[in-house]
Amino acid sequence: MGSYSNAYKEAGVDITAGYRAVELMKASIARTMTAGCSDVDGFGGTFELDTAGMTNPVLVSGTDGVGTKLKLAFIADRHDTVGIDCVAMCVNDIICCGAKPLFFLDYIACGKNVPERIADIVKGVAEGCVQSGAALIGGETAEMPGFYPENEYDLAGFSVGVVDKSRVIDKNSVRAGDVIIALPSSGVHSNGFSLVRRVFDVENNPDLRKVAPELGKSLLDALLTPTKIYVKPMLALFDKVRVHGVSHITGGGFYENIPRSIPDGLGARIKKNDVRVLPIFDLIGKTGRIDERDMFNTFNMGVGMAVTVAAEDADVSLRILREAGEDAYFLGEIAASGEKVEIC
Repeated sequence: MGSYSNAYKEAGVDITAGYRAVELMKASIARTMTAGCSDVDGFGGTFELDTAGMTNPVLVSGTDGVGTKLKLAFIADRHDTVGIDCVAMCVNDIICCGAKPLFFLDYIACGKNVPERIADIVKGVAEGCVQSGAALIGGETAEMPGFYPENEYDLAGFSVGVVDKSRVIDKNSVRAGDVIIALPSSGVHSNGFSLVRRVFDVENNPDLRKVAPELGKSLLDALLTPTKIYVKPMLALFDKVRVHGVSHITGGGFYENIPRSIPDGLGARIKKNDVRVLPIFDLIGKTGRIDERDMFNTFNMGVGMAVTVAAEDADVSLRILREAGEDAYFLGEIAASGEKVEIC
């Protein structure tokens, strides 16, 4: 007879549902296994670190959650994409340091463990891991009745990557005259959703599932579009070009994130008309009557990653990124300035 507790079940926690969820997610986890993986059924996830070719390996870690974008998943009753968002928010940060993600662990806290729903969430996590080349080596599902509503959950995770110290991206290598390259986003990604939800009143909006002509899909579908993962194109670039700076454009938009990859005394000069703003951001700004600076200070505006390279490496960088599937384009340049970001 397997493990079972009537008393615990009466308190709202079904141990057997947890076992069922684990069985359902095993196929998804198997998709992510890489050479360094071993047993994922133990109390800790193990990973054999291969540092061949590195003289001074440095581990880089990142942690994040999906945030209130999850509210849209609850409304849509669609749970197989938010895991991609969770992985993306972690690995896209790690890649900014030049590190290759090695593994990922997730944490799901829910009001009621519905095994099929948990398996859907992990399916998305596994897809994000496959896209980034990271192994899903462990995780935790916590059933917390009375803390979360039965049909709601929270999702967070963390990832660890590695890079040779000599290849860590150092913002102090950025120089005036360097070129900034944009890697387009897939949409709102996973930040700013507290504002998005207020702008569109998503909990009470009867038009949420209707096709919006300017989007070519429903607002709900557009908002749930998973965060793009930039790991593989960036690794291809690192292999051929000495990159000076990388910014993951998340919460805080252009004004908060781009300065994180620029040393004091220099600033990013970006022409507003050169930014390929996605229609979803035009709709958010118009509907919410949000001024332009606030939009650029909250959302990615269509740019998920900004990469700074020497001017002489600009063309080859663009070619490498495009060959890797990114519709990359020139966004701006670095100039001597007191202002960290100028959008003109």
